[in-house]
Amino acid sequence: MTDNNPLRVAVVGAGAFGRNHLRVYKELEQAGERVRLVGVVDRDARVASEAAEKFGVPAFESIAACLAATKVDAASVCVPTVHHRAAAEELIAAGVDVLVEKPLAHSLGDADAILALARERGRVVQVGHLERFNPAVTAARRFLNRPMFFESHRLSVFTPRSLDVDVVLDLMIHDLDIVLSLVSSPIREVRAVGLPVLSPKVDIANVRVEFESGCVANFTASRVSTERVRKLRFFQPHQYLSLDFARQDLLMIDVTAAAGMDPGKLAAMAELLKVAGEHPSAGLSLNKVQVEQGEPLRLEIAAFLSAVRERSRPVVSGEDGRAALALALEINVAIHAHAERAGLKI
Repeated sequence: MTDNNPLRVAVVGAGAFGRNHLRVYKELEQAGERVRLVGVVDRDARVASEAAEKFGVPAFESIAACLAATKVDAASVCVPTVHHRAAAEELIAAGVDVLVEKPLAHSLGDADAILALARERGRVVQVGHLERFNPAVTAARRFLNRPMFFESHRLSVFTPRSLDVDVVLDLMIHDLDIVLSLVSSPIREVRAVGLPVLSPKVDIANVRVEFESGCVANFTASRVSTERVRKLRFFQPHQYLSLDFARQDLLMIDVTAAAGMDPGKLAAMAELLKVAGEHPSAGLSLNKVQVEQGEPLRLEIAAFLSAVRERSRPVVSGEDGRAALALALEINVAIHAHAERAGLKI
């Protein structure tokens, strides 16, 4: 799309995620960006009407009604995961580019169907892994040099939101996507344990993933915690980096050549630094990297609109979303296998 006309966008699903997408699109429009919010779709007429009134946009109870009433160039799909395929396919078939909230789909079959139709119709599919746009992640990529050990913690207090999926597809998938993008290596082995606590689905999980490159990643995710933690730490030769997603902070500790630490010692140092609160010791130099702050969702949507205008591959492509989904589903298989061996009911 080479003209300067505003992109006409709609949001499908006016729940918590959808309202945030509506807010950002409206803010971009009011800021003079080349985008115009033309519709909100929700099968609950009351929810659609409330969103329409708040954001000054027409409300529709179906995608078909929205498309019949107005031209739509691009849309955010923010409905429950089980409905992602149906919503995305209806939009793509009508020539609309889509930003699909994570996870891309309920199953790999659904994900493949979305991607196949998008290829056939020449449509952009971006997946809503918004932590990829966290400024701390963007800053960390500048220092990437064969990472060999990751430690991820994503803990949240319990809310009734997103209980249609388990904690792996709800929270952990953010970190799975980021680590996959940083490692760029096939997976060798997955080990996992998880349990339901306050919902019928797994609410807390711990996972160990080993890659063919030799890199190891440990993931912990909980949606029944008493605190909110969103951190990723990783080691690479002579360097340790710690990302705080909530604060958008990046700490980097350089290991001097004199320290003479091999990868095994680096992994052990990860635990020591966690216990010590990441205060550097002899042979280590702490540096707080300058990070340009920004709202990840706004950056994500801006990148999506850019991909639509330029007809380019999105930062988080449909294929990236499928890869994260495939790993998440493999983890769930491992969790259930572990539960069966341990005689647990999940």
